[in-house]
Amino acid sequence: MRIGELAARAGTTTRALRYYEARGLLPARRAGNGHRTYDESDLRLLTQIRTLQDFGFELEETRPFVECLRAGHPEGDTCPASLAVYRRKLAELDSLIGELQAVRAKVGVQLERAERARDVLAVEALVPGGPEPTCELGGPGQ
Repeated sequence: MRIGELAARAGTTTRALRYYEARGLLPARRAGNGHRTYDESDLRLLTQIRTLQDFGFELEETRPFVECLRAGHPEGDTCPASLAVYRRKLAELDSLIGELQAVRAKVGVQLERAERARDVLAVEALVPGGPEPTCELGGPGQ
């Protein structure tokens, strides 16, 4: 198949395919007329690359999976290098999850503090001579 057909079937652009080719992830085969030619195995490579990128893998992180596919492994992720990338990505995700949980906890504490402060101001506003409630966005009484 030609580059346009492969791009359409893979759900990507011809520009992306040329980039993958330049990076050595996609083979650069040419027909006698100079046109790029591809087959079903190239579509499988692209599917693997795109799936991994959808999961958050950088393009270079897909290389071991591509090489594993080229070596004849049907899924591309059973080779030691592919497994190592999976392990690194999981560790990275675990770290990010931990950071996000810490930020979430801090935001939760700030929300509770802000709601308590708002409630105190609301009660004080009911006391004669107490402060008039204001909203930072809309002015007094909003």
